[in-house]
Amino acid sequence: MQADVKWVEGDTFIGRSESGHNVVFDAGSDSAAPSPMEMVLMSAGCCSSVDVVSILKKAKQDFDSVEVKLSSERAESAPRVFTKMNLHFVVTGRNVSEKHLARAVQLSAEKYCSVALMLDKSVEITHSHEVVESQGK
Repeated sequence: MQADVKWVEGDTFIGRSESGHNVVFDAGSDSAAPSPMEMVLMSAGCCSSVDVVSILKKAKQDFDSVEVKLSSERAESAPRVFTKMNLHFVVTGRNVSEKHLARAVQLSAEKYCSVALMLDKSVEITHSHEVVESQGK
């Protein structure tokens, strides 16, 4: 995998992936785009969410929504690396099995999510989850 990042102006950069996709980064205090560390946090959430959705589909769970709420703590001084991260999954659907959701989150955490598994070498990563019953239909 390859990519490049080009400085635009101020604290704004554009990353371009090998697949041709562009992402704007901004490390300034008045930024209009996510910082590199925010992107890392969201990348862990997205990577794990892909796994959870896939596993729940295979388990034939009837869900409308999967959201992961991410929280983190960073070191006080440079380098301001992540020290803790929590991924809290909220799945909304009809009769979604808490057991299936717990298993999906566990499999992502321990086996499939390459971003979180890579970060787990130096960051204390925790996972939590909840099922919300859909109203109607």
